[in-house]
Amino acid sequence: MSNALVRLNWKNEWRYTQAEEDGFFKFDWEPKGEIPTGWYTIEVELVANVQTDQSITKGNGLIYIPPENRFGCISDIDDTFLISHSSNIFKRLYVLLTRNAHSRKPFEGVVRHYQLLALAGATPDKPNPFFYVSSSEWNLYDFIVEFAKKNQLPAGIYLLNQLKRFSQAWKTGGGKHSGKFLRIVRIMEAFPQLRFILLGDSSQQDPHIYASIAEHFPKQVYAVYIRDVHKKNKKRVQEVLTKMEQAGVPCCFFNHSKDAILHSQKIGLIPKEFIYTNE
Repeated sequence: MSNALVRLNWKNEWRYTQAEEDGFFKFDWEPKGEIPTGWYTIEVELVANVQTDQSITKGNGLIYIPPENRFGCISDIDDTFLISHSSNIFKRLYVLLTRNAHSRKPFEGVVRHYQLLALAGATPDKPNPFFYVSSSEWNLYDFIVEFAKKNQLPAGIYLLNQLKRFSQAWKTGGGKHSGKFLRIVRIMEAFPQLRFILLGDSSQQDPHIYASIAEHFPKQVYAVYIRDVHKKNKKRVQEVLTKMEQAGVPCCFFNHSKDAILHSQKIGLIPKEFIYTNE
């Protein structure tokens, strides 16, 4: 709903905002006092107007306050942990239109790698925070969350792209990479004390986006992982990663997640006693 009036209840205090033309809305506020880490349920309502305060409909959402752990992880989605064929529009559309969250597959070993990163130097009740940042749109939010739960990926915060109409679906995930860069910048600026592992793939612009992030936030980028899924980009991606490594950022350009796990062990991210299996 264009320009809809929306309000949010945070600890019995109401905050108002107005939706944009496409119905997308966001809230920014500074909470009072120190907030313990963890997940919090919030209530959001569509209201008629401020004067009457009449609620039309409402729903619940989640807010995550991450712990001040050793590091956090920022991961792309398509072709990073979810097999999507982003570099082939016909395969991508076929998968989008014929598969669901239960029939789509993650790359072998990727779930184990993410689980190990989530618990590295952390505890199960306070895992290292995950942020899933993608050029895919909010249309796919429910699907992505269901896929992540089914495959036991670490719970996290999702930052996706503005909604597309059905007639624009063929472009899904294919553009607005500058928007993806800005979403990652928001995370970096929100948690300046936290270092981040950046995980992406070679099908589109992840290596270049992450190189720019490392240049702007050199003290906050712990390591970069890029899955090799597009052979035509291999040489160019390798050049970008080599420059980052020369600048002091550990990088891993890999085909299989077992190689990413071994690299994480090598640089001290996860314990060396872990032995990789296909399970």
